[in-house]
Amino acid sequence: MRPACLLLLPLFALAAKAADSAPLLDLGLCRLDNQPWADGDSFPVVKPDGKTITIRLYGVDCVETNVSGDESNARRLRDQRRYFGVADIEKAQSFGYRAKEKTMELLSQPFRVLTSFADGRGDPKFERVYGFVTLADGSDLAETLVQMGLARAFGVSRERPDGTTAEEWEERLNDLELQASKRSAGIWAITDWIQLPEERRQLRAEEAELERVQAPAKLKDGTQIDLNTAARDDLLQLPGVGEVTALAIIEHRPYKTVDELVRVPNIGLGKVEKLRPFLRIDAPSASRP
Repeated sequence: MRPACLLLLPLFALAAKAADSAPLLDLGLCRLDNQPWADGDSFPVVKPDGKTITIRLYGVDCVETNVSGDESNARRLRDQRRYFGVADIEKAQSFGYRAKEKTMELLSQPFRVLTSFADGRGDPKFERVYGFVTLADGSDLAETLVQMGLARAFGVSRERPDGTTAEEWEERLNDLELQASKRSAGIWAITDWIQLPEERRQLRAEEAELERVQAPAKLKDGTQIDLNTAARDDLLQLPGVGEVTALAIIEHRPYKTVDELVRVPNIGLGKVEKLRPFLRIDAPSASRP
């Protein structure tokens, strides 16, 4: 019997107390701008006014495909492989391509996008915002990808348009992931269930180790980043900040002062003082139409 109970507690379930309290705006019926760099959870869409915006789905994470020459994405692919208990990294990556193909297929008909324009950049060079996508049949794209075993329940979340809290939606995504694993859907079909606990143990241990010893040398002397707008990869340059903490920092935005970082899980007063020299708070930017 497959030990599906291992998935009852997600490896890095982030506390979904999203401070992104700005109201969600309905962009109306959008269409996909199918670009080669798009993937299962991040893609450009054309709004009804003809302008293009890149959406990053709330709440889910598809396996990376764009890893060539990108150390951060390559490391993320390895971590995803471990999360799903897949020994072969190339086989794991193949499900990233499957997720991309399925997303492109599902978005072939007009779909609805809701967003508050919260900054969802991974790489600071490429602008994108978090959003919810409702497909032509009324289903939620993020939930659909998890059900198909093409994404994991992981990442930044917030209250949904129907009033479902971020915490409730995360629990739903976790349950859908558990069901997908039980059915051997998608990438779960190649999970090594015997090795999965060890793979996840290594992932947890490495994340904790990096957060303990990561030095600030990645940032140039005197460099500061804006706590409210820094991209995920910018935050990963901070001392003692791994991906889980970076996403939690993003999830608890906005901040009025650096001291408010203490509301982020696993960031105490000592860590705030360590981070303070590298952080600034700029005036918040206005929401875009």
